[in-house]
Amino acid sequence: MSVAAVSLYRQLLGARYEALPPSVRALHERAGLHRYRGQVESERGAGWLSRLCAWATRLPPATRDAIEVEIVASPESERWLRRFAGHDMPSRLWAQDGLLCERLGLVRFGFALDVEDAGLRWRVARVHALGLPLPARWFDGVSALESEREGRYRFDVRAALPLAGLLVHYRGWLDVD
Repeated sequence: MSVAAVSLYRQLLGARYEALPPSVRALHERAGLHRYRGQVESERGAGWLSRLCAWATRLPPATRDAIEVEIVASPESERWLRRFAGHDMPSRLWAQDGLLCERLGLVRFGFALDVEDAGLRWRVARVHALGLPLPARWFDGVSALESEREGRYRFDVRAALPLAGLLVHYRGWLDVD
């Protein structure tokens, strides 16, 4: 059985996985350790509640700089380390109950994945902070889109919450060769 047949994303998307752009599939079907470099532009919210929420999830600072992403992947889980201008944003991902779960700092998300707009859309379906469940509707302003333009892997991640406003919006590209 090939690595692509058992990746977390292929497990969760099933036949829809084949509709993803080539660079998105390439990023998500590689097992073992892989490092990617690219460029990122990141905006941060300015309010105290926004800053507190961003701190609790280790979100990146405002920057326009290089980004490095290190992924250690197996069929059971992945560890991601994103480096933004000297700031590390580590996370761990795994599949559970048909969702892609991700632990970011003090928060555990469950994302529903879908293939749309010629890319991979992540939407929040479940959230726990410090082990306590939170209403998913509070996180309607949190989403991510992985896509491809001109053969290059692209990402666009936005997190905004009621009362806190914008936590972060980061977007850019990675070389996935």
